[in-house]
Amino acid sequence: MDFTCEERPSESPFVDRIWRYQSEAGAGPFISMAETHCGIVVTKCGGKTTLTVRGPETKATLAHCPADAEFLGILFKLGAFMPHLPARTVMDRRDVNLPEATGKSFWLHGSAWQYPHYENADAFVEWLARDGLLVYDPVAEAAFKGQLVEMSLRTVQRRFLRATGLTCTAARQIGRARQAVTLLRRGVSILDAVHEAGYFDQPHLTRSLKYFVGLTPAQIIDEARSVPLSFLYKTAPHC
Repeated sequence: MDFTCEERPSESPFVDRIWRYQSEAGAGPFISMAETHCGIVVTKCGGKTTLTVRGPETKATLAHCPADAEFLGILFKLGAFMPHLPARTVMDRRDVNLPEATGKSFWLHGSAWQYPHYENADAFVEWLARDGLLVYDPVAEAAFKGQLVEMSLRTVQRRFLRATGLTCTAARQIGRARQAVTLLRRGVSILDAVHEAGYFDQPHLTRSLKYFVGLTPAQIIDEARSVPLSFLYKTAPHC
């Protein structure tokens, strides 16, 4: 079975959603799907707590989930990023683990910060934004959605790349693939998923999912599949 996590929305203008997950004793390999967003993950495992800054992923990769671990995730909105750890430097699993200060805190930009938890994650994000350690460029989300922006195309492309580490085309391809997975896991037929996610035909869908998700459509809907997928969330249409 694919990983399922508890998640909740956030009222923060910087956050897409907040999630948490408790791994089981038999945890192991899983497929980490392509992702457009930056975020933070706090991991508690073996008596140690680690805060990791993560960036987008441009293709599916095989990853490992430790057993008996607790995870808290803060998924930023598209266009939200940490300026001193820009998306392009932490993308494609070049994660950055921030150094531990004490058992309950970590070092960030010269100061010790308490690890956030599920209930105070919104306040933690606001503190980051207050100190200029998290910023949001609304141009990125507007461009992703195909909304008109009153600036040159070159400026929009430059700001999108700076905020996300991706081109707008790549981000839309990833979003469309994740949307297709959501449809397939919901019971939508492969042919209907082709239409609803905006693919040309079934081979186009298959090529996209093999690259961005690591599985074919038939493998995605196979309940007997041995390797689970990473968290999917409630992925919205790509445009």
